[in-house]
Amino acid sequence: MNRLISISTHVLAFLWALPLFGIIYMAFKDTKAEGYSFTLQHFVEAWHSAPFAQYYINTLIIVTVILAVQLITITLAAYAFARMNFIGKSVIFLLYLVQIMIPVELLIFPNSGTIAQLGIYDTKWAIMLPYFTSAFGVFLLRQTFKGIPYELEEAAKMEGCNRLQTIWHVYVPLAKPTYVAFGLISICSQWSNFLWPLIITDSDSNRPLTVGLSMFAKASDSGAQWGVVGAATLFVAFPLLLAFFIFQKQFISSFMHSGIK
Repeated sequence: MNRLISISTHVLAFLWALPLFGIIYMAFKDTKAEGYSFTLQHFVEAWHSAPFAQYYINTLIIVTVILAVQLITITLAAYAFARMNFIGKSVIFLLYLVQIMIPVELLIFPNSGTIAQLGIYDTKWAIMLPYFTSAFGVFLLRQTFKGIPYELEEAAKMEGCNRLQTIWHVYVPLAKPTYVAFGLISICSQWSNFLWPLIITDSDSNRPLTVGLSMFAKASDSGAQWGVVGAATLFVAFPLLLAFFIFQKQFISSFMHSGIK
């Protein structure tokens, strides 16, 4: 039985990775030469055909700022829901969790109206603002905080720590695996975010990699250019693939310790 499960897992993994193998082959295959010769020219052409350096900078700024703000907002909200007592806490928390069940696409129209009213259309702030908090992150961290013995907080208060100091010195260190797990989720989701940045940006100076790749693919929409498009696709996917292979053990361990099944 275990052998059958192992074989099925490997087969599914291969089928899942098959499109990636096709993109890699397409990116390195020299279409101008006969046989199976490979080339790096597609990567050179793709890099010089679009401002991918600017797309990388934009994406790194967006991902980093969103994650930094999320870590602050979900920490404070999770602590409030886990340890503080206030009227209607359970109801407010349930309403907060409803956000997890709402498809992101349903929020695009009201969010875009809000962005237009704020006057920040076609800016990095317009891309980042809707993601400055995470209902999933609050839920995940709240569960972790509730599992931390309350005696540790009482001891910190006896040492003279205020509430923020208690969170920083007691709860944050003990919730490190959960922070790592959420950080990986946030980085992956924001790195691959496409629809919202596509709608809210018009200039290359603010477009992330995913939108830049889409614009580039439309401009190169011909059979002779698929090798270049494949190379550009690897520009977007390679950082995440590299990070996963480097931090694979930490990736799995953080989810195991954070309680994600």
